[in-house]
Amino acid sequence: MENLPPLTALRVFDSVARQMSFTAAARELGMTQAGVSYQIRLLEERLGGPLFLRKPKGVELTALGARLAGPTREAFDLLRATYAPQAEADSLSISTLQTLAGNWLSQRLGHFQSENPHLSVRMEASDHLVDFAREDIDVAIRFGAGDWPGLAAQKLFTVDFTPMLSPALIARHGPLTAPEQIVPLPWIARDDPSWGIWLAAAGVRLSCDDPPRPSLTLGTQIHEARLAMAGNGVAMLTPRFFRFELAAGALVQPFALTATDGKAYWLVHPPARRNRPAIRAFRRFLLAEVAGDGA
Repeated sequence: MENLPPLTALRVFDSVARQMSFTAAARELGMTQAGVSYQIRLLEERLGGPLFLRKPKGVELTALGARLAGPTREAFDLLRATYAPQAEADSLSISTLQTLAGNWLSQRLGHFQSENPHLSVRMEASDHLVDFAREDIDVAIRFGAGDWPGLAAQKLFTVDFTPMLSPALIARHGPLTAPEQIVPLPWIARDDPSWGIWLAAAGVRLSCDDPPRPSLTLGTQIHEARLAMAGNGVAMLTPRFFRFELAAGALVQPFALTATDGKAYWLVHPPARRNRPAIRAFRRFLLAEVAGDGA
């Protein structure tokens, strides 16, 4: 225990590192700003280097501070979960990507809350990569290979994709009976690697002589699908996310073939939060929804 810094100083450091503000930390901890500065100075002397850079518009973590912030936050998360589990279980904040939020998760959250009526649930839909050490977010759903250092990751489902377009576009260009007929049509997000992966799976080879064509990229499938529904091109989309649009006839999936690059959606959170009741409940709920989703 002799090598551990004072708990008070670590608690002050955690508050400043989360909020990037001495003033906000003082307010959160019920201390004076001078008291906060004193505790940080004690910790810096103990560790042998500065933890923050004082800037005209605020503070920034130094390399030493950044190295210490994550483990400190995880340690306090574990302490909060151990000593105040009921208080921690009263709310759950979720960060997720826009397409998953709008076309899959949001329609399920009401069911989750009805199963957990004691929870206040808040969802933030953004493609921003949340920083658990600095933001008030409990869990996130991320897209990728599952390799985020310092985070526990639970795989939800692998993402597949296939071309989709509007009935109006099909009417203008005629019925699509073979994958190579997609090639001359206008593509949405032409630079998306998914196009090459799907075409290769379909056995379609593009000619190197084809001149490059401009691409309109909107960044998320939910926006690209809307552009496709307006008849402006073919979008490479995930069928799981657009079942309603397909059933309603707003989108057409001309080919059963889907392809994947192996990436998936993952539920992620700091390891110290693994046993929080709210997170355990949300993890169980998501896995049950995926299992019943059919793909």
